[in-house]
Amino acid sequence: MILRLYIALILLISPRVLHSQDVSKQEIRAAFLSDLERDLWEKGVDEPFNLFQAVDAQKLERDLWEKLITELDAKKDRTRKDYNFIRALFQKSHKRLFKDYQQHATFNETLTTGKFDCVSGSAALGMLLSRYGYDFDIIETDYHVFIMVELEDRDIILESTLPVGGLISRSSDVKAYLDSYKPKEDAKLNSLNTRIGTTEIELGDNSIFRKVNLTQLAGLLYYNDAIFDFNSQKYESAAIQLTKAYSLYESDRILGLKELSEELASGKALLADN
Repeated sequence: MILRLYIALILLISPRVLHSQDVSKQEIRAAFLSDLERDLWEKGVDEPFNLFQAVDAQKLERDLWEKLITELDAKKDRTRKDYNFIRALFQKSHKRLFKDYQQHATFNETLTTGKFDCVSGSAALGMLLSRYGYDFDIIETDYHVFIMVELEDRDIILESTLPVGGLISRSSDVKAYLDSYKPKEDAKLNSLNTRIGTTEIELGDNSIFRKVNLTQLAGLLYYNDAIFDFNSQKYESAAIQLTKAYSLYESDRILGLKELSEELASGKALLADN
Protein backbone atom coordinates (compact mmCIF):
# COMPACT_ATOMS: atom_id res chain seq x y z
CA MET A 1 0.00 0.00 0.00
CA ILE A 2 1.04 3.60 -0.64
CA LEU A 3 1.08 4.44 3.07
CA ARG A 4 3.38 1.48 3.74
CA LEU A 5 5.84 2.82 1.17
CA TYR A 6 5.54 6.24 2.77
CA ILE A 7 6.44 4.80 6.19
CA ALA A 8 9.41 3.01 4.65
CA LEU A 9 10.69 6.35 3.33
CA ILE A 10 10.27 7.96 6.75
CA LEU A 11 12.20 5.12 8.36
CA LEU A 12 15.06 5.70 5.90
CA ILE A 13 15.31 9.31 7.05
CA SER A 14 15.31 8.45 10.75
CA PRO A 15 18.78 7.88 12.29
CA ARG A 16 19.82 4.30 12.94
CA VAL A 17 20.29 2.87 16.42
CA LEU A 18 23.97 2.61 17.29
CA HIS A 19 25.28 -0.08 19.66
CA SER A 20 28.33 0.89 21.63
CA GLN A 21 28.02 -0.82 25.00
CA ASP A 22 27.14 -4.34 26.10
CA VAL A 23 25.25 -5.11 29.29
CA SER A 24 26.42 -8.31 30.96
CA LYS A 25 24.14 -10.87 32.55
CA GLN A 26 25.86 -10.13 35.85
CA GLU A 27 24.92 -6.44 35.56
CA ILE A 28 21.31 -7.31 34.85
CA ARG A 29 21.09 -9.74 37.79
CA ALA A 30 22.57 -7.10 40.08
CA ALA A 31 20.04 -4.54 38.85
CA PHE A 32 16.92 -6.44 39.89
CA LEU A 33 15.22 -4.73 42.81
CA SER A 34 13.38 -7.83 44.01
CA ASP A 35 13.02 -11.55 43.44
CA LEU A 36 9.60 -10.85 41.94
CA GLU A 37 11.08 -8.53 39.34
CA ARG A 38 13.67 -11.16 38.41
CA ASP A 39 11.00 -13.85 38.09
CA LEU A 40 8.79 -11.65 35.91
CA TRP A 41 11.78 -10.70 33.76
CA GLU A 42 12.69 -14.34 33.18
CA LYS A 43 9.09 -15.22 32.30
CA GLY A 44 9.01 -12.24 29.96
CA VAL A 45 11.24 -14.09 27.52
CA ASP A 46 8.16 -16.05 26.46
CA GLU A 47 5.40 -13.63 27.46
CA PRO A 48 5.98 -9.84 27.11
CA PHE A 49 3.12 -9.21 29.55
CA ASN A 50 5.48 -10.24 32.37
CA LEU A 51 8.19 -7.85 31.19
CA PHE A 52 5.79 -4.93 31.39
CA GLN A 53 4.77 -6.02 34.88
CA ALA A 54 8.42 -6.24 35.95
CA VAL A 55 8.72 -2.43 35.99
CA ASP A 56 7.80 -1.46 39.55
CA ALA A 57 7.10 -5.16 40.14
CA GLN A 58 4.14 -6.00 42.37
CA LYS A 59 2.00 -9.05 43.00
CA LEU A 60 -1.16 -8.16 41.15
CA GLU A 61 -4.25 -9.94 39.95
CA ARG A 62 -5.05 -9.78 36.26
CA ASP A 63 -8.80 -9.47 36.73
CA LEU A 64 -9.34 -6.40 34.55
CA TRP A 65 -7.10 -7.80 31.84
CA GLU A 66 -8.78 -11.20 31.88
CA LYS A 67 -12.25 -9.63 31.73
CA LEU A 68 -11.16 -7.60 28.71
CA ILE A 69 -9.76 -10.72 27.04
CA THR A 70 -12.99 -12.63 27.70
CA GLU A 71 -15.06 -9.86 26.14
CA LEU A 72 -12.79 -9.58 23.11
CA ASP A 73 -12.67 -13.34 22.58
CA ALA A 74 -16.45 -13.38 22.39
CA LYS A 75 -16.48 -10.31 20.15
CA LYS A 76 -13.93 -11.86 17.80
CA ASP A 77 -16.12 -14.94 17.33
CA ARG A 78 -19.07 -12.75 16.35
CA THR A 79 -17.24 -10.24 14.13
CA ARG A 80 -16.41 -10.94 10.52
CA LYS A 81 -14.80 -7.66 9.48
CA ASP A 82 -11.32 -6.98 10.87
CA TYR A 83 -11.85 -3.23 10.98
CA ASN A 84 -14.96 -3.63 13.13
CA PHE A 85 -13.11 -5.89 15.56
CA ILE A 86 -10.13 -3.55 15.86
CA ARG A 87 -12.51 -0.68 16.54
CA ALA A 88 -14.13 -2.78 19.29
CA LEU A 89 -10.70 -3.71 20.68
CA PHE A 90 -9.75 -0.03 20.87
CA GLN A 91 -13.04 1.07 22.41
CA LYS A 92 -13.19 -1.73 24.97
CA SER A 93 -9.56 -1.08 25.99
CA HIS A 94 -10.54 2.48 26.85
CA LYS A 95 -13.68 1.35 28.61
CA ARG A 96 -12.02 -1.36 30.71
CA LEU A 97 -8.37 -0.26 31.11
CA PHE A 98 -7.56 3.29 30.03
CA LYS A 99 -9.31 5.52 32.55
CA ASP A 100 -6.95 8.40 33.32
CA TYR A 101 -4.05 9.67 31.21
CA GLN A 102 -1.02 10.29 33.38
CA GLN A 103 2.63 10.72 32.50
CA HIS A 104 4.94 8.06 33.93
CA ALA A 105 2.11 5.57 34.39
CA THR A 106 3.47 2.05 34.69
CA PHE A 107 1.74 -0.93 33.12
CA ASN A 108 0.86 -2.15 36.61
CA GLU A 109 -0.94 1.13 37.28
CA THR A 110 -2.86 0.67 34.05
CA LEU A 111 -3.98 -2.77 35.22
CA THR A 112 -5.03 -1.64 38.70
CA THR A 113 -6.05 2.03 38.61
CA GLY A 114 -6.59 2.75 34.93
CA LYS A 115 -3.79 5.31 34.77
CA PHE A 116 -1.94 5.10 31.47
CA ASP A 117 0.35 6.90 29.08
CA CYS A 118 1.30 6.28 25.46
CA VAL A 119 3.89 3.63 26.38
CA SER A 120 1.75 1.53 28.73
CA GLY A 121 -1.31 2.09 26.53
CA SER A 122 0.51 0.98 23.40
CA ALA A 123 1.87 -2.02 25.29
CA ALA A 124 -1.66 -3.17 26.10
CA LEU A 125 -2.92 -2.58 22.57
CA GLY A 126 0.12 -4.28 21.06
CA MET A 127 -0.33 -7.42 23.13
CA LEU A 128 -4.02 -7.56 22.26
CA LEU A 129 -3.32 -7.18 18.54
CA SER A 130 -0.69 -9.89 18.78
CA ARG A 131 -3.14 -12.21 20.55
CA TYR A 132 -5.61 -11.91 17.70
CA GLY A 133 -3.04 -12.33 14.95
CA TYR A 134 -2.92 -8.85 13.44
CA ASP A 135 0.11 -7.35 11.70
CA PHE A 136 1.07 -4.10 13.36
CA ASP A 137 3.99 -1.77 13.95
CA ILE A 138 4.80 0.01 17.20
CA ILE A 139 6.30 3.37 16.25
CA GLU A 140 8.68 5.20 18.56
CA THR A 141 9.15 8.93 18.02
CA ASP A 142 11.04 11.52 20.03
CA TYR A 143 8.45 11.83 22.80
CA HIS A 144 5.58 9.60 21.76
CA VAL A 145 4.63 6.03 20.89
CA PHE A 146 1.72 4.88 18.73
CA ILE A 147 0.58 1.83 16.79
CA MET A 148 -0.12 1.29 13.12
CA VAL A 149 -2.20 -1.74 12.09
CA GLU A 150 -1.98 -3.17 8.59
CA LEU A 151 -5.19 -4.52 7.09
CA GLU A 152 -5.77 -5.69 3.53
CA ASP A 153 -7.70 -2.61 2.50
CA ARG A 154 -6.30 0.09 4.77
CA ASP A 155 -3.77 1.13 7.41
CA ILE A 156 -5.05 2.29 10.79
CA ILE A 157 -3.41 4.41 13.48
CA LEU A 158 -4.20 3.53 17.09
CA GLU A 159 -3.46 6.57 19.24
CA SER A 160 -3.89 5.20 22.75
CA THR A 161 -4.04 8.60 24.44
CA LEU A 162 -7.21 9.67 22.60
CA PRO A 163 -10.37 7.76 23.55
CA VAL A 164 -12.29 9.82 20.99
CA GLY A 165 -10.63 10.21 17.61
CA GLY A 166 -7.73 7.93 18.49
CA LEU A 167 -8.60 5.37 15.83
CA ILE A 168 -7.50 7.03 12.60
CA SER A 169 -8.44 5.22 9.41
CA ARG A 170 -8.98 7.73 6.60
CA SER A 171 -5.91 7.66 4.34
CA SER A 172 -5.50 11.45 4.30
CA ASP A 173 -5.77 11.62 8.10
CA VAL A 174 -3.26 8.78 8.54
CA LYS A 175 -0.78 10.55 6.25
CA ALA A 176 -1.27 13.85 8.07
CA TYR A 177 -0.71 12.11 11.41
CA LEU A 178 2.49 10.47 10.16
CA ASP A 179 3.69 13.78 8.70
CA SER A 180 3.44 15.38 12.14
CA TYR A 181 6.11 12.95 13.40
CA LYS A 182 8.24 12.81 10.25
CA PRO A 183 11.91 13.25 11.25
CA LYS A 184 14.16 15.94 9.82
CA GLU A 185 17.50 14.96 8.36
CA ASP A 186 20.38 15.62 10.80
CA ALA A 187 17.92 16.53 13.58
CA LYS A 188 18.99 15.60 17.11
CA LEU A 189 16.98 14.63 20.17
CA ASN A 190 16.45 17.78 22.23
CA SER A 191 16.49 16.12 25.65
CA LEU A 192 17.58 12.77 27.08
CA ASN A 193 15.67 13.22 30.33
CA THR A 194 12.23 14.10 28.98
CA ARG A 195 9.79 11.23 29.38
CA ILE A 196 8.11 9.68 26.38
CA GLY A 197 4.51 10.81 26.53
CA THR A 198 5.20 14.22 28.01
CA THR A 199 2.91 17.08 27.02
CA GLU A 200 5.27 19.74 28.35
CA ILE A 201 7.77 20.11 25.55
CA GLU A 202 8.08 22.47 22.62
CA LEU A 203 8.18 20.30 19.54
CA GLY A 204 10.96 21.25 17.18
CA ASP A 205 12.47 19.14 14.46
CA ASN A 206 11.65 15.48 15.00
CA SER A 207 14.64 13.13 15.03
CA ILE A 208 13.24 9.66 15.82
CA PHE A 209 10.79 7.51 13.89
CA ARG A 210 11.49 3.82 14.51
CA LYS A 211 9.66 0.53 14.61
CA VAL A 212 10.08 -1.27 17.93
CA ASN A 213 8.85 -4.66 19.11
CA LEU A 214 7.12 -5.42 22.41
CA THR A 215 10.39 -6.29 24.17
CA GLN A 216 11.94 -2.99 23.10
CA LEU A 217 8.79 -1.19 24.23
CA ALA A 218 9.32 -2.71 27.68
CA GLY A 219 12.78 -1.15 27.52
CA LEU A 220 11.16 2.25 26.90
CA LEU A 221 8.91 1.68 29.93
CA TYR A 222 12.04 1.14 32.04
CA TYR A 223 13.56 4.24 30.40
CA ASN A 224 10.55 6.35 31.41
CA ASP A 225 10.82 5.02 34.95
CA ALA A 226 14.52 5.91 35.04
CA ILE A 227 13.83 9.47 33.93
CA PHE A 228 11.57 9.95 36.95
CA ASP A 229 14.52 8.98 39.18
CA PHE A 230 17.00 11.03 37.15
CA ASN A 231 14.94 14.20 37.42
CA SER A 232 14.67 13.58 41.17
CA GLN A 233 18.52 13.43 41.26
CA LYS A 234 18.41 9.74 42.17
CA TYR A 235 21.14 9.01 39.67
CA GLU A 236 22.14 5.59 40.99
CA SER A 237 18.52 4.38 40.86
CA ALA A 238 18.20 5.80 37.35
CA ALA A 239 21.35 3.98 36.22
CA ILE A 240 19.99 0.69 37.57
CA GLN A 241 16.74 1.04 35.63
CA LEU A 242 18.62 2.12 32.50
CA THR A 243 20.85 -0.96 32.70
CA LYS A 244 17.72 -3.08 32.32
CA ALA A 245 16.25 -0.75 29.71
CA TYR A 246 19.35 -0.98 27.54
CA SER A 247 19.52 -4.76 27.79
CA LEU A 248 16.00 -4.86 26.33
CA TYR A 249 16.51 -2.11 23.76
CA GLU A 250 19.95 -0.97 22.61
CA SER A 251 18.88 2.58 21.89
CA ASP A 252 21.14 5.62 21.68
CA ARG A 253 18.92 7.67 23.95
CA ILE A 254 18.87 4.95 26.62
CA LEU A 255 22.62 4.50 26.43
CA GLY A 256 23.22 8.26 26.59
CA LEU A 257 21.15 8.72 29.73
CA LYS A 258 22.63 5.55 31.26
CA GLU A 259 26.19 6.85 30.86
CA LEU A 260 25.20 10.29 32.17
CA SER A 261 23.43 8.77 35.19
CA GLU A 262 26.43 6.61 36.02
CA GLU A 263 28.74 9.63 35.73
CA LEU A 264 26.54 11.78 37.96
CA ALA A 265 26.07 8.96 40.47
CA SER A 266 29.86 8.58 40.72
CA GLY A 267 30.29 12.33 41.19
CA LYS A 268 27.63 12.44 43.88
CA ALA A 269 29.32 9.56 45.71
CA LEU A 270 32.68 11.30 45.59
CA LEU A 271 31.17 14.48 47.02
CA ALA A 272 29.56 12.48 49.82
CA ASP A 273 32.93 10.91 50.70
CA ASN A 274 34.69 14.26 50.95
